[in-house]
Amino acid sequence: MSCDFLALAQPGVQKLSPYVPGKPVDELARELGLDPAGIIKLASNENPLGPSPRVLEAVRRELSELTRYPDGNGFELKQKLAQRCGVRPEQVTLGNGSNDVLDLVARAYLAPGLNAVFSEHAFAVYPIATQAVGAQGKVVPARDYGHDLEAMLAAIDAQTRVVFIANPNNPTGTWFGPQALADFLARVPEQVLVVLDEAYIEYASGDELPNGLDYLARYPNLLVSRTFSKAYGLAALRVGYGLSSPQVADVLNRVRQPFNVNSLALAAACAALDDSDYLAESRRINDAGMRQLEEGFRALGLKWIPSKGNFIAVDFGRDAAPINQALLAAGVIVRPVAGYGMPTFLRVSIGTEAENARFLEVLGQVLARG
Repeated sequence: MSCDFLALAQPGVQKLSPYVPGKPVDELARELGLDPAGIIKLASNENPLGPSPRVLEAVRRELSELTRYPDGNGFELKQKLAQRCGVRPEQVTLGNGSNDVLDLVARAYLAPGLNAVFSEHAFAVYPIATQAVGAQGKVVPARDYGHDLEAMLAAIDAQTRVVFIANPNNPTGTWFGPQALADFLARVPEQVLVVLDEAYIEYASGDELPNGLDYLARYPNLLVSRTFSKAYGLAALRVGYGLSSPQVADVLNRVRQPFNVNSLALAAACAALDDSDYLAESRRINDAGMRQLEEGFRALGLKWIPSKGNFIAVDFGRDAAPINQALLAAGVIVRPVAGYGMPTFLRVSIGTEAENARFLEVLGQVLARG
């Protein structure tokens, strides 16, 4: 090929590396000749409960309409979300997963010469979306693996248009409380859009974490992004949403792709919102699994970062790559996070009781071999 199409790409795109997701079960089975039925995947923060029966029934009803385009405005889902979240439908932006909403923000508000502020060890989509549109990413050093909100405020300058903050944060599981968020929002310049990524908020309980929705009416420069992929168990269908002022939502809808959320996802999300029992069971399994893994790590003499998500980052105090490879060889998939600046850690999604036990058993064997 005589033409270098990489050189023709936008400068920000040229420097990007493709996002690397958690390794699929079938891929590991092919690579190592393992039986897929014997592999457990604790790498992608997926819900181990399986889909809600209500969701499955809603998807079945929708199958006969696959020749039709979905409702491009997502009317029914927007109505349900507006009622559930205490906002107006025109404040809702639907996305192909919450990643899509983050990308819409970057496309709408960032450009060469402008910048976005985000934390070290924060979700990989923030720098990817920022760099892809040619904007500068200002990475603020973390404090104890979490967001240093004071330092993030100090990093805002005249060219800052977006600040991405995650609560809880992925992959560290760290979080900040209501007062910290209130103080932060009160001091962010009004022309800077604050994107509060609450992908894991449903796993929180009590007043440990602020509810971003409580601040929307007071701060027109706030957007809260959420997803159905985690606690609601719809990762394969890719449906998320952003809640913001009507003006911000209008801007995002100007760059949103038509029909970005498919019919099955729309139907499934509507059904998921009605299944409170499923959500409660998801939380129960997650709480029990978190305790199980913490107790296992303690018994193995390991340290970890306390987490409010459906995952936990465990520290081995040395390069975790060989440990990860040994786990893979035994049919256990977890997530290396060296790319997040955490080479001694592995991130482990909360699984079923049996999956957690299998992981801890194999991990103990790997560590015993040195």
